Amino acid sequence: MTQDLVVVFTSAGPGYADIIKGTLEAAGIPATTSREGAGAAYGFTVGTLGLVDVLVAADRAAEARALLTEFQSDDTDAENDDDLD
Repeated sequence: MTQDLVVVFTSAGPGYADIIKGTLEAAGIPATTSREGAGAAYGFTVGTLGLVDVLVAADRAAEARALLTEFQSDDTDAENDDDLD
């Protein structure tokens, strides 16, 4: 039986995609990455050939998106933190 996968995040390059994948997996959500074959073969990290999709099972997509929204919100909050005055 094939499991339907859906894209929950697209990154400009494999580095950030791997961080997102690891974040999802740490939360117990299995994830995988996919990228254009030519981009992977030639090592492109910019433009459309450098894009990397992070995919999860369709039945976990809402949970993954909620976690990523929280993750990105926490990242933005850290950038705006004024505790360093």
